[in-house]
Amino acid sequence: MVRGIIGILNLWVSLLLSAAIVFPITGSAQQARNDDFLFRLMKSKPAEFKRFTDKAKAYDIQILYTKIDRTESNSPQFSSYSYRLDTSRYFYPASTVKFPMVLLALEKMNRLGISGLNRFTPLKLDSAWSGQRKITSDTTAFGGVPTIDHLARKIFLVSDNEAFNTLYAFVGQQDANAALRRKGYQARILHRLSRGGLTAAENRRTEPVTFYRRDSLLWSQPMLMADSVPVHKKVFRAKGYYENGRLIRKPMDFSYKNFFSLKDQQDMLIALLFPEATDRARQFNLRPDDRRAVLQYMSQWPSETRYPAYFQDSTFHNGYAKYLLSGGEAGTIPSGVRIFNKIGGAYGYIIDNAYIVDFENKIEFLLSAVIYTNRDGILNDDRYDYETDAMPFMRSLGRLIYDHERSRFRSTVPDLSAFELSYDLKH
Repeated sequence: MVRGIIGILNLWVSLLLSAAIVFPITGSAQQARNDDFLFRLMKSKPAEFKRFTDKAKAYDIQILYTKIDRTESNSPQFSSYSYRLDTSRYFYPASTVKFPMVLLALEKMNRLGISGLNRFTPLKLDSAWSGQRKITSDTTAFGGVPTIDHLARKIFLVSDNEAFNTLYAFVGQQDANAALRRKGYQARILHRLSRGGLTAAENRRTEPVTFYRRDSLLWSQPMLMADSVPVHKKVFRAKGYYENGRLIRKPMDFSYKNFFSLKDQQDMLIALLFPEATDRARQFNLRPDDRRAVLQYMSQWPSETRYPAYFQDSTFHNGYAKYLLSGGEAGTIPSGVRIFNKIGGAYGYIIDNAYIVDFENKIEFLLSAVIYTNRDGILNDDRYDYETDAMPFMRSLGRLIYDHERSRFRSTVPDLSAFELSYDLKH
């Protein structure tokens, strides 16, 4: 009888393991392929998911869920499950490209190795070409001047576009893409954000950057100019779009727009969170305090933030830049939960790439998802179905995986103290 029970248990475990790809702790850059597991979970909640799974192709859904189990020494082991994951299928990544740009800016600053140059050093942008913007101050920052630290805060807390554009100038288009390729990420960053009128030639050129201490020049960088980027595959989306107030009745060309696959997004998050479980070649060379700052800003609530003074603005509630679990709504994130993530939203696409931790219930998991919601098929008309489709999907998906994680057995209770951080203000 006992042997029979053990045999059944062993068979059940082997089936579970065969349904997922288990990542060894030496790396995370493997392809997860298993549509059935996530599909079955969604199918168990037809009221919330049937309309999405029935039209998954139209919604262009991709999901990557990675469960984390800890060894007795607390080392993470990853098992990934996917739904319609395809690294070659294009979606517009929107603000998710800000995540690698923050890491690349901090890595570059570290690589320069200049005494006195750190993430708190004031910087200025000059204008040396058409389409460039001169920036010398930031009224939302402590001291009224922009710094890499303050730009990173604004990027993770409220997804500020001009903060990204400033880091884009510092890192440079060509160096950013070359660095990502060297690390094995196939991301493509070709343009600034919310500056749609710029040409490819203007986006290849970046503003001159100056770092200074008090009134003394510390380091300067002239305008950088990237080589033109060849297009190997044309990409078109939708059936029409508005340009300069006029409806163009043909698909919009995304061939020269940014690209960042969902798999690379989650791999990059793993590289930041668990460097010990990531191949060295895919890591970012950050100072320990810089890495900790990124983790802080990723998980900090706006109500805990003094600079910028988001704590004074109810618009920036705790669900503002947290789509999974909350759907971007206030008061929907469970007590004890922190979300380390980067969201994006534009051209009908909504994306969230998140590591979700519940310190009270001792659970952790990674969840990344993208959905396209644009029923009329027209871009740039500000008539996307974010509130009726995208946000409910993200909220329900986060809850589905969160509830699954709360119910599943763990042989080892994880030690999550590495992610219990200090924040500017008490929540």
